[in-house]
Amino acid sequence: MSACVPSRTTDANHTERTHPPHSPPPGPRRPRIASADVSAAVAVFLIALPLSLGIALATGAPLQAGLVAAAVGGLVAGRFGGSPLQVSGPAAGLTVVTADLIQHYGWRTTCAITVLAGLAQLGLGCLRVARGALAVSPAIVHGMLAGIGVTIAVAQLHIVLGGTPQSSVPDNLRALPTQLVNVHPAALFVSLLTLTLLLLWPRLPGRAGLRLHKIPAALVAVTGATAIAAAAGLALPKVDLPSWRNHALAGLPDGPVLGLAAAVLTTTLVCSVQSLLGAVAVDKLVSGRPGPARVGRSDLDRELLGQGAANIVSGSLGGLPVAGVAVRSSANVHAGAVSRNSTMLHGVLVVAAALLMVPLLEFIPLASLAALVMAVGIQMVSLHHILTVTRHREVLVYAVTTLGVVSLGVLEGVALGIAVAVGVALHRLTRTRITHEREEGVHHVHVRGQLTFLAVPRLSRVLHLVPQGARVVVALDGSFMDHAAYETLQDWQSTHTAQGGTVEITGRRAGVRIAEPSALASAHLTVGAEAAGASEADCRCRPWTPWRNHQCELPRPLPDGGRRPDLADAAGGADAAGRGDRTAADGKGSAAAAGGTDAEKAPAPDRESVGGSQLVRGIGTFQRYTAPLVRGELARLAREGQRPTQLFLTCADSRVVTSMITSSGPGDLFVVRNVGNLVPPPGAESGDDSVAAAIEYAVEVLAVRSITVCGHSGCGAMQALLDSDPGGSARTPLRRWLRHGQPSLERVGAAGKVPPRLTGRRPADAAEELCLTNVVQQLEHLRAHDCVARALENGALELHGLYFHVGEAQAYLLTERDEGTVFDRVRAVDLAL
Repeated sequence: MSACVPSRTTDANHTERTHPPHSPPPGPRRPRIASADVSAAVAVFLIALPLSLGIALATGAPLQAGLVAAAVGGLVAGRFGGSPLQVSGPAAGLTVVTADLIQHYGWRTTCAITVLAGLAQLGLGCLRVARGALAVSPAIVHGMLAGIGVTIAVAQLHIVLGGTPQSSVPDNLRALPTQLVNVHPAALFVSLLTLTLLLLWPRLPGRAGLRLHKIPAALVAVTGATAIAAAAGLALPKVDLPSWRNHALAGLPDGPVLGLAAAVLTTTLVCSVQSLLGAVAVDKLVSGRPGPARVGRSDLDRELLGQGAANIVSGSLGGLPVAGVAVRSSANVHAGAVSRNSTMLHGVLVVAAALLMVPLLEFIPLASLAALVMAVGIQMVSLHHILTVTRHREVLVYAVTTLGVVSLGVLEGVALGIAVAVGVALHRLTRTRITHEREEGVHHVHVRGQLTFLAVPRLSRVLHLVPQGARVVVALDGSFMDHAAYETLQDWQSTHTAQGGTVEITGRRAGVRIAEPSALASAHLTVGAEAAGASEADCRCRPWTPWRNHQCELPRPLPDGGRRPDLADAAGGADAAGRGDRTAADGKGSAAAAGGTDAEKAPAPDRESVGGSQLVRGIGTFQRYTAPLVRGELARLAREGQRPTQLFLTCADSRVVTSMITSSGPGDLFVVRNVGNLVPPPGAESGDDSVAAAIEYAVEVLAVRSITVCGHSGCGAMQALLDSDPGGSARTPLRRWLRHGQPSLERVGAAGKVPPRLTGRRPADAAEELCLTNVVQQLEHLRAHDCVARALENGALELHGLYFHVGEAQAYLLTERDEGTVFDRVRAVDLAL
């Protein structure tokens, strides 16, 4: 099979239908489009229509070229691309490149360059190098987009003021004073009106604002400015869409070969990188979207093939270059799209608009479109990206790339950014600080930075300053060590320990070991793991690491070269087989070979029993790594009994890990978990004595000082309450239990009740509002219990409400304010060490 043919992906929504072997197959089924895809397509279309015209205006191309690119991006890239929910079309990031091509080569040659760039993308897709594009530093990508944004904004400012833009940013800046003197009042008024609507529309308050926000701000801004300009009778240049009969198609390339090759390379680079990064961003948006994940991850090689095909078609039909567009893609995801049908349907709507809405489109003033594109250009200079690159010490790469794109061009600016990024990486690689200090008889060698062969002479010199027989602590404050540095440190360690000294190596990467070649060493050289007693195998896991990510169960060698039996053998070979250990896959393994017990020799369970195997392996990991650390503390608690100061009542949801959220250990919390963190009020119908008994025991016997009710985001119990039928029967145990949450549901809809909110924002949806309200309601149920009421009256008890947002890993603490009930964000505390 040719490498150019994309691999067939499995559709999670597709169900194989079979028919009797001797009956004819069923007839063709009519394609069904989900309602969510239809609504998402309409939302994306309303955004794409004005932006496509505006980008075409900014490039100097025929305005119809923007509509052609939008339609082809939706239909071709949407059908054949590897990112189902990414929307492709004319992108603002390509504006500068396309404008430069049109100025130098003309429109027909620019279309030919677009076709050649599409062919180059097909070749790259066949070579499966899409992942390689992601190796480009984000600082270079963001700097490129910022430079393009500055170029767009400066050029469109002239149209906003009623003039004509120049060919480059320096020329536009030099002509700006003259343009300010000769400003066109009507154009400036329409532009300011467009920007005002664009800025204020998403900020409309109240419930009406929430409903109106569904209409895209770009559409409202252009439509509103157009209507007011038409009503006022303003004389302004407007959209001029010539007949499709006169539409210019691609012609043969005309120009110097090297110049055309550079143009094709630039277009291919910008289109490919922007589309691939956009596909990765769409995956992140989809994974963070509430509800079941029904959309597969992007196939980047297939996405590159789809983008190449779209550019070939768009260029051939006289359209702008096509790439994945962030604004439309995010709108598609947030609108609830579930398949590529939304992207394709948006393309169909663009085609219909281009054929049927020409008279309406020709009312749009060019100044309004210029203001819209200028706002898009300003948004491309993202403050968030600047803060990110500053935090990662890559602001120099970002600044050089931005200035290079603004001053020289996209390809030149990116090349400068890559050169600076390489220089910064080499500088960091060679800048290693090695210090030696002595404190209380212990010699501390601190290595800051990457440990490469360039730092070996300094490392060797510092290590030889340590006297023989001394106790040494080597701190490795870096993430990389090459072979030369490894051998230097290993040889010195072997010599030093052979002379009676001790060596302890610490660092930031727990679980990384420097193995010893000699039996003369007195202790293993480990990074972080030796303190935990992991002398036979290092565990890279934390107490909160999910089972599926554990890396602790590794084979342990025996003196005769075999493998020591462990819990992985006893629990079964399914997990071992998943790690590539084929000796354990059939249930025999080395446990039997080593003469293990009958349990160890028993056949391994099937793969279906992986859940039980994970539990046993998890217990084994605890016994091996954690039990030695907590055994003393648990022995003390066993002698003295439990004395918790807190009763923590939370949901049984597996994502809510109480010890992790509260940083608590054994003996700290008395925990009660149930479905929905409910507290049945005393004497309630079908009451529950289990929770009441736990409350009474905690207050009367354990004398806890605090009770906390903790709700969480995405609670299935709260969603079930929202979906339940108030008049329905409650015959199942779960339905009978959820009746205790009915007061919370009634509280949400009660008149005069101010709904609780989170710091700085309202609840995201009805489910989150119910989760917050449920915490407040369950605290009221707690106060109704006699033991709690007495303790509160005596001042011996406090009640707290807590909300944990799972996706943000953020806790919110309930507070009462004048404006109502607010859950305040619990912020990180800097501890003095």
